[in-house]
Amino acid sequence: MRPKAHVYVALSGGVDSSIAAKKLLEQGYRVTGIHMETWMAPKSQQLSHGYPGSSILANQIAESLGVPFISLDLREKFYSDIVQPFIQQYLIGRTPNPCLFCNPQIKWGVLQAYAFTHGGDYFATGHYARIQVQDSGAVKVLRGVDKTKDQSYVLCMLSQSQLKRTLLPLGVMNKEQVRNEAQKIKLPLDVREESQDLCFLGSLDYRKFLQHFAPETNNSGKIVDLGGHVLGEHQGLAFFTIGQRKGIRIAAPEPYYVVGKDPEKNLLIVGFKDQVGKTELEADQVNWIKGIPPKTGESYQVMVRYRAKSISAVLSSVTDDGFRIKFKEQIRDISPGQVAVLYQEEECLGGGVIRTSG
Repeated sequence: MRPKAHVYVALSGGVDSSIAAKKLLEQGYRVTGIHMETWMAPKSQQLSHGYPGSSILANQIAESLGVPFISLDLREKFYSDIVQPFIQQYLIGRTPNPCLFCNPQIKWGVLQAYAFTHGGDYFATGHYARIQVQDSGAVKVLRGVDKTKDQSYVLCMLSQSQLKRTLLPLGVMNKEQVRNEAQKIKLPLDVREESQDLCFLGSLDYRKFLQHFAPETNNSGKIVDLGGHVLGEHQGLAFFTIGQRKGIRIAAPEPYYVVGKDPEKNLLIVGFKDQVGKTELEADQVNWIKGIPPKTGESYQVMVRYRAKSISAVLSSVTDDGFRIKFKEQIRDISPGQVAVLYQEEECLGGGVIRTSG
């Protein structure tokens, strides 16, 4: 009899990854649970004191499913490769999304590599996305069937080599089906319902995190309008994002919105609602899942941040490490540091870090 294929499943301690492991067991795979212990802000650890940590929860899940379990201590690497760049991006006026780089560098970069060097044939996660294998052997990343939970966006920085031996069993399921599966097997009561987008913050507000770990973000400066007129004072550029309305606290006939930031002069630039929109962006640090860029001059659906609405745009130019896209309408909330991801119908093509917009 042919031996069962061995898959390592990334167990976070949450419902989704638990059900991913369960589904793979039902499909006949030999499953090992693998968990990564990552750095967390000390204040968040204090707030969660008395509750089981993710490693304990993941171990309980593995025991309930009857599968082996491994936990890797990646706290030092996670802090240096993910948390520190997160802080540095805020210091230069950007709004980063560390999850998109944790996936290729840590989750797939370390956990998947460990799996393959320890007898694993495949690596699996609980992401709501699909992988489609082509006749050529190349793979595509497709949106999950549950559009309200689709997570293909956060997989845009993965490579063909990382994806070819990846399984995403929840891509064909919706959240209600996953919850029903969890109830059937009576998962441990303390299991988390959802994973945190910024896992190292926990319930801690990112502003408080930055104030503690990067006190230089508490750097007051001037708030100006698009004409350069001084309107007031801000307490730190890092505490504002493009499109933000709350917290500006300037009296005016209509609300002000953040339309830009000038880190060199420490200026927060604000404008009214009709001044926020942008019609194009440039991105760098590009990854194309197929290994080659899409055709220029054609229209694609673009997401400018996680959970954002897909907007039609034309890919106007591509370089070795960058691209420019032009939108067919004005778009708010285009923030340098976020990732612009291109789609062609259901397929996630890849993306790049937003550098500028205009």
